[in-house]
Amino acid sequence: MSANVAPQGIAQDYVTLFMAIPLLISGMLWAGKGSLRGRFLLAGTLGYFLVSYLFYLVMGMYNFLFLVYVALTGLSFFAFALALYSFEPKTLAVRFNEGTPVRFSGIFLIANGVAIGLMWLGIVVPPLLDGTVVPPQVEHYTTLIVQGLDLAILLPLSVVSGIAFMRKRPLGYLLAPTYFVFLSILMTALVAKIIAMGVLGQNVMPAAVIIPAITAVSISCTVLILRAIRSKS
Repeated sequence: MSANVAPQGIAQDYVTLFMAIPLLISGMLWAGKGSLRGRFLLAGTLGYFLVSYLFYLVMGMYNFLFLVYVALTGLSFFAFALALYSFEPKTLAVRFNEGTPVRFSGIFLIANGVAIGLMWLGIVVPPLLDGTVVPPQVEHYTTLIVQGLDLAILLPLSVVSGIAFMRKRPLGYLLAPTYFVFLSILMTALVAKIIAMGVLGQNVMPAAVIIPAITAVSISCTVLILRAIRSKS
């Protein structure tokens, strides 16, 4: 991996080890007891594992862990699908109390998708306009994996989840809590990446301010949403 990417991957591994794996185990145990909060925690954490190892599978330089990445991506995908399938979206709304921060959380998810999308387009579009075509961020890789998957899947999902949650649609009550758990872990990993880059002397501004702020809001919304779930319908 390049000198810019490798330290970021190592930093994320620490977040996976000390945050994501404990949350995964907690979600499994909690969900096994019939807790709706536990099921959301499990689904969101599985989403993090799916996205993380999908990136490792398609972006990481080929190495002896290739089949491990294949297994982790496949297992995470099917586990995530089964976790989502276990919900009954039409019954979810009644499980949330009146204090659920639906509007603020929905606006934040929309803003998150739009802001990061514009940031990635700021990398991709200028070279297309000036004729150079390939952005410097491609380095020696074949394409922009992170930006491509974000723009194609993850960021539109953030916007759709936010809109559906604001409109109090059944799909919104399923996607928004799950996405917030996923986003909280992912943004924590991004903070770790920024720290790793800063330690190596790389310029991390303005990301060193923006990313921690988004992380703090994501975690706060996750806690508020999960706490708003009623113990019984």
